[in-house]
Amino acid sequence: MNTKLHAVTDARGRPIRFFMTAGQVSDYTGARALLSSLPNADWLLGDRGYDADWFREALVDKKITPCIPGRKSRDTPVKYDKRRYRKRNRIEIMFGRLKDWRRVATRYDRSPKVFLSAIALAATVIFWL
Repeated sequence: MNTKLHAVTDARGRPIRFFMTAGQVSDYTGARALLSSLPNADWLLGDRGYDADWFREALVDKKITPCIPGRKSRDTPVKYDKRRYRKRNRIEIMFGRLKDWRRVATRYDRSPKVFLSAIALAATVIFWL
């Protein structure tokens, strides 16, 4: 069983929202699911998996500036703020802190619903620490 966790964090790297998909599903599915619940923000930092024209346009419509590097297969390169993109490590640190919880790191739970509940519990503690 393979799953992929999509997350939204605040500027300090604290988890705010989660969405879980099957492991073979594209990142665009997670982006579409989390788009309507994005908090008010000036910037959105994301990795190459979230590089889609429709996603960038939806972020601009919400008055959020995307900072997402373009896919390598893209014909025309996309400009993004490389200095600001370095702060994406806070998101990776948040995922690392989630994996400090052994139950999340080893995926004890077979049911996706129970696994997401364990992630929510860990995220609640991480948010306040």
